[in-house]
Order: sequence, then structure tokens, then C-alpha cells
Amino acid sequence: MNDIQVFLATYAQPIIWLAVALVMLIAEAATVQMVSIWFCLGAVAAAIAAILGGNVPVQVVVFVVVSGLTLAFTRKFVKKVLRVKKTPTNADSVIGAIGQVTEPIDDEAGTGRIKVEGMDWSARTTDGSKLPEGVKVKVKAIAGVKLMVSPIREKED
Repeated sequence: MNDIQVFLATYAQPIIWLAVALVMLIAEAATVQMVSIWFCLGAVAAAIAAILGGNVPVQVVVFVVVSGLTLAFTRKFVKKVLRVKKTPTNADSVIGAIGQVTEPIDDEAGTGRIKVEGMDWSARTTDGSKLPEGVKVKVKAIAGVKLMVSPIREKED
């Protein structure tokens, strides 16, 4: 046997585990969320078990146990740290805003427009009532491309 064959015969299993760890590390780098880092750590631990002389079943058990333990003990912490904040879209940002009716709203006729935050929207009322031009309204929701609004009742002194 030459030196390369001896090396491969001695270290084939650790090399395979390190290749698995590398693949998992590349997969981790390619994703936005932490997905495979636990398996990368498990593969490194299995490679160490192989170097120390553990047979294949021992290596697989080490891989599964280390991957499972690191996943179990760090997943909650990692999810908390990497919490992705939901950013409202332009449309979502108008919910709760105050607008003004620019074209009378009549749900039966399917007409009505409002201006809110400088943008012109088609609108319907939440209760099916008709609203004349000039009435101030509050945006309650979005249904498709229409804003669902309700009139603002001015307080009587």
C-alpha cells in the first residue's frame, strides 16, 4: 500500500464526517434562518468519535445525540435572538389611519374613494352605510384592494 491508501484506510470515516459537516455548514450559510448548524456540530462530534476509534454505529449514535442535544438546548435561544420582526407593507401601514371621503361611498353601487396619507384608495364601509364626500373616516381593514372604513363621529361638547 502506498501512503495515500494507508491514509484513506485510516481516516476515511473521519473525512466522511468532516465532509458532512462542511456540507451542513454550507447549507447553513446559504439559508437565512439557522437550520443545519446542529447537524454540522453532530458531524464534527462523529468525526472525533471516528478518530478515537469508535465504530460506525457509535459514530451514528454520537451524531444523532449531539445533533439532538444541541438542537434541544439552543433552538429556543436562537429563535429568540433571531426573531424576525414583521415589517408592515405600504398597504398595511394605512390601517388605523384617518382619511377623507373624496367620492361618496355606496357599498350597493360599488362606488366610493377616500384619500388617506396622500394616497387615493377605493373604499367600502364596515357596516354597509353610505357616506357622502368630505366625511372623515378611519381605516379598519383591507379587503383585497379596498379599504374598509368607518366614519369618525365627532364628539359633542
